[in-house]
Amino acid sequence: MNVRCHVTAADNFLTRLAAEGLTLGTCTQGDLERWITDPAFTYRDETGHFVRWSVQHRHAHGLTHGTVRWTGPQSTIDSEKRWADARRLLNDDTLPTGDRVAGLLLVLYAQKIAAISQLTVDDVDITGETVAISLGTSPVILPMPLAALVRELVATRRGKAKIGTPDDVPWLFPGGQPGRPLSDSQIGLRLHKIGIRPQQDCSTALFTLAADVSQRAANRP
Repeated sequence: MNVRCHVTAADNFLTRLAAEGLTLGTCTQGDLERWITDPAFTYRDETGHFVRWSVQHRHAHGLTHGTVRWTGPQSTIDSEKRWADARRLLNDDTLPTGDRVAGLLLVLYAQKIAAISQLTVDDVDITGETVAISLGTSPVILPMPLAALVRELVATRRGKAKIGTPDDVPWLFPGGQPGRPLSDSQIGLRLHKIGIRPQQDCSTALFTLAADVSQRAANRP
């Protein structure tokens, strides 16, 4: 599942609703069909996933979208575990900084391991006390103490190759081979060791974020 595409589709759909003075609760099947037949409409399949999930969770009513059926994550969405994991990663300084940052990007921002492994120092912008990281097309300003952890990781990152200094390594998560990032499987194994379930926890984060976006849209005047 492409998490970024699903979140983008949900955000685009809710933005279009707001632009026409609608919410998920007031959107009709006619509105939906008018939009999806527009040649400029993007992320059709991903929007369909979000529409069906919204109906299933009673954020929307009576909407259908003719694409491959998808019912959301197969496991229970465990929001309590998500926040417990986030608190532990934010506060447990016995864990490696890189593992804490990778885990927080997954459980808080629904980033897939494949995207996390490709992050570089250039994706991080440190301006004074503000730390931002590019996740997709727009930078995200990080809250404390995650901002401090990312700042520390930029300054101390070093792969097992132990060649050069942090300034010579472009990757935020450098691997054991010179010039290469930590592999997806290696990041996954490290997260599993500290109790993070990458696939399930990423799905939990995605759908929690989607629900938050839906709620904000419903509360718009």
